[in-house]
Amino acid sequence: MIELYRFLASYEALIYIVLAIGGLFVARWLWRSWSEWRQAAYSLEREFSQRRLSQSGALLALILLLFCGEFFLASFVIPGLPAEVFLSTPTLDLLEPPSGQPPSVGGTAVDRTATVPNTDSSGCEPGRVALTAPESGAEISGVIELTGTADIPNFGFYKYEVAPRDSDTWATISAGREVVRNGTLGRWDTTALTPGDYLVRLVVTDNAGQAQPPCVIALRVAGPE
Repeated sequence: MIELYRFLASYEALIYIVLAIGGLFVARWLWRSWSEWRQAAYSLEREFSQRRLSQSGALLALILLLFCGEFFLASFVIPGLPAEVFLSTPTLDLLEPPSGQPPSVGGTAVDRTATVPNTDSSGCEPGRVALTAPESGAEISGVIELTGTADIPNFGFYKYEVAPRDSDTWATISAGREVVRNGTLGRWDTTALTPGDYLVRLVVTDNAGQAQPPCVIALRVAGPE
């Protein structure tokens, strides 16, 4: 089912085009069948025309149903799905804080398959993959806004994650399916984190599921004042 949702989201425009073209051909067939049925003079001829009319009508109804189904799923169901549906790496539900506190980070999911890269910002590319605010090394607290750029050829989605420094566990904070150019990537509530040093990374993936090198910054989460 997840693969189906990914397919419907990735090829939404193409699906509409194919259904529209198919609908035009079937509508033309329906019109011709209806005209033949009206002009039929013999019962056998009318029977054949009525059969074609029924078939074309049923096919057109099916195309309309598929069109409405795609619109409903793409507009109402898929946008409400968890971000993990569109992530290419498996995630777990818990993050173990560095201090041994109960393993949770605001209820976000954790990707234990990833490893913490060096914070040399080698994956940060201005105009493509970049975290611009807060700046690396900054001290943060409360709810903050992450800004940057997620814009690569054949863009698929982006996600931003957090991990305790010197840890190999990543928690997905949130994700997005729209290109962002030097704008708001999302918000991050740090109040559930134990004060300390953390790494935050932005991962941008193309529509073929190929992730670009992540942009990683180091931040310090301050305790409540």
